[in-house]
Amino acid sequence: MQQDTIYPPVTLITVDAPMSPSVHGGRAKCLQRLIRLEMPVPTTVALSFDAVRGIAQGQMPDLKQVLAPFGPDPLLSVRPSSEDPDWGGPGAILNIGMTDARHAEMCARMGEAEATAIYLRFIQSYAVHVARLDPEVFDIPEHPTGANLRVALDAYEYEMDEAFPQDPACQLAEVLRSMARAWDGTSARLLRQAKGAPANAGLGLVVQAMALGVGPGECGSGVIQFIDEATGGQRIKGRYLAQSQGREALGAGTGAMFLTRDPRGPSVEETQPEVFEALTRFGEICRTRLREEMQIEFTIEDGKIAILDAVRVPRSSRAAVRVAVALADDGIIAREEAVMRVDPAALSEMLHRQVDPTAPRDRITSGIAASPGAASGRIVFTANDAQASAARSEPCVLVRWETSPEDIRGMHAAQAVLTMRGGITSHAAVIGRGLGLPCVVGASDLTIDRKKKRLIAPDGRSFAEGDVITVDGTSGDILAGEAPMIEAALDEEFRALLAWADEFRDIGVRANADTPADAQTARNFKAQGIGLCRTEHMFFEGDRLVVMREMIFADSQTERRAVLDRLLPMQRADFAALFEIMQGKPVCIRLFDPPLHEFLPVDKAGMRDLAEQLGLALADVNARVEALSEYNPMLGMRGVRLGLTYPEIYDMQARAIFEATVEASASGAPVVPEIMIPLVSAMREVEIVKTRIDAVAAAVKAETGAEFDYRLGVMVETPRACLRAADIAEHAAFLSFGTNDLTQMTYGLSRDDAGRFMSAYVKAHVYEEDPFHTLDIDGVGELLSMAAERGRAGRPEVILSVCGEHGGSRSAIDFCRKQGFDYVSCSPFRVPLARLSAAQLAIADRLELNIS
Repeated sequence: MQQDTIYPPVTLITVDAPMSPSVHGGRAKCLQRLIRLEMPVPTTVALSFDAVRGIAQGQMPDLKQVLAPFGPDPLLSVRPSSEDPDWGGPGAILNIGMTDARHAEMCARMGEAEATAIYLRFIQSYAVHVARLDPEVFDIPEHPTGANLRVALDAYEYEMDEAFPQDPACQLAEVLRSMARAWDGTSARLLRQAKGAPANAGLGLVVQAMALGVGPGECGSGVIQFIDEATGGQRIKGRYLAQSQGREALGAGTGAMFLTRDPRGPSVEETQPEVFEALTRFGEICRTRLREEMQIEFTIEDGKIAILDAVRVPRSSRAAVRVAVALADDGIIAREEAVMRVDPAALSEMLHRQVDPTAPRDRITSGIAASPGAASGRIVFTANDAQASAARSEPCVLVRWETSPEDIRGMHAAQAVLTMRGGITSHAAVIGRGLGLPCVVGASDLTIDRKKKRLIAPDGRSFAEGDVITVDGTSGDILAGEAPMIEAALDEEFRALLAWADEFRDIGVRANADTPADAQTARNFKAQGIGLCRTEHMFFEGDRLVVMREMIFADSQTERRAVLDRLLPMQRADFAALFEIMQGKPVCIRLFDPPLHEFLPVDKAGMRDLAEQLGLALADVNARVEALSEYNPMLGMRGVRLGLTYPEIYDMQARAIFEATVEASASGAPVVPEIMIPLVSAMREVEIVKTRIDAVAAAVKAETGAEFDYRLGVMVETPRACLRAADIAEHAAFLSFGTNDLTQMTYGLSRDDAGRFMSAYVKAHVYEEDPFHTLDIDGVGELLSMAAERGRAGRPEVILSVCGEHGGSRSAIDFCRKQGFDYVSCSPFRVPLARLSAAQLAIADRLELNIS
């Protein structure tokens, strides 16, 4: 039986020393790898997480053991080594061991100016970061002299009531204690937890022999990397500064030297070709043996190179994808690993313009980041004004208290949307994600002054209609003015990575697409079909809204049919376009769902316009609007209830679907449409609708002489439908779970109003996450599991899917895979993220299975 590795608290890093990133941190383990690759790394000792925790509690390790590898007269540096470099840590302390005696010896060997500069740097660093004294007292002069050194030593003695320590062991002990306590402090703990670190994250420390970079001959320090961190393309970057230490070269205003030949000044490649050749060789070794693009920190001491550290090059999302694909193409890593290396959120950044992270932000306020990307434009407060702005080719931001289906035309015209009300699954959020439109919702501390057409910020600032603002749908920030942007980047590497992801994933990914434009986006992103087409959104385009309103105001079924006959060719053309774009891939069409009042105006001006359009008295319009109003319309006459009350609506839509099927199948691949009944709660509802749709299908077949197939299914959005899934599935080829409404009904929580208090609930850990943002696996998930089991009992071959906005999230995809669902469906711009997440989950499961 293999025994667990024993890790001592203090370890000299050698080729075969017992080292682990989870015990000593990433920097310590990387230094061991560099030593194994025979790179010139100075002597280094690693202190484990447990040792550093002990130091913070007053238990200093054996300093003789720590100092022994460095000889009798050590000059040292100490650097942090956390498990993840993104978690931060205390800054490095250099030149530990500088004393009056060491200074005198170095003055004789390398000159007073150089020796004094080193001693002064250490005094300043020790005083500020170890003794916690005022940094202004210890500013290092540009031209260090013995007099300045005396001033610094006297200042330390004055502030501390004791002389500057002259024992290297004492200096090292205080440095170790300071760094350990800094990591254990409350502020540092909260900061790294905000970056995703666990509460008990450990810190290791590495004690390393100084490679001075200062002295006679060619001396200096620098940093080199071999890719452009913005694009990921191959490019040598970095700086070198003679007579310097640490990373001073990167902050040097003048005097720093380029690495490669450059017309602006001398370079290391020209002045020190042997050094440059060695650095490039080290970079290639890191790439091929460490299987990563590394940034190397180096020092030159009298022409001799020392490698102090190597870290993964920080990179943009675009660069992360490009590097992963390049490493796989070169055979350095497997394609599976390339897929695993890219955070799906990185794809979201690549799909949309983003605010330049280096630019200053004039933040007005923040809301809920509902649809990623960023855009700037002039403020408009109505959909009509947004359309007028677009007609003038003026970018605009549609600002509304909340959006309704009537605002869709304005959303199409706008560059971004901002609402004061709503949550992650509100109307604005769902449509914004579908359109790829930056959107921030729930910015409740903003106020709209309708009369003066002004937006009032929480700090009192006022923004008039026409003023420019920026909506950052990735962060949730609203910014004053036009912020600098970084453009979207969909390159060959992006497509290659997703093609590899498709090889590994084991669940289908479709898109929620309501218009031909949505469908084309879905097709471009390689969706495997349309999982949800919300047909009601088609009725808000152009003149269709007027016709729809005529239907609502019709007094009889005959009149309604007459109006619907005018909508039929429009719907048929919509569906034919969807079928043509998807080229034989499945298209799931949800029959009409929303309550009729959503198609009617809510303000007096809108009602007057409607009265004019329909030739009715304003009083009659008001009365009809009032008659259609409901106390809780989301639980009222909508979905299948509307279809049973006004069956002619579903008849028209079914006919449009089947006629479009015949038309599209005649000119392309055979189409098998999927028709989905919304808001079902009883088997009898499905039976009635199915009978009518079958009759329409038979009629179209008889009229056209064409044969076609179709599948009828149910959108499961009510808890009762989950409970009665076995009965319902007997009449349904598929069950598609609309998790937006299902979450709303399970919680008894309005998805439009939840934003007002959800943050307080999450902070109080009532809910771990907003259930409209992250699928509630325990509650809603149990209903899904139950419905899936019962649905399969009623029809073993039933197709199962999730088509709510959760469908693109990693946790929901993981849940659906484990439950054996056939596919998930999400907004078109989330399809690439879903494809990558699904692949990563499948690969992770396979790796775990192989390990076990």
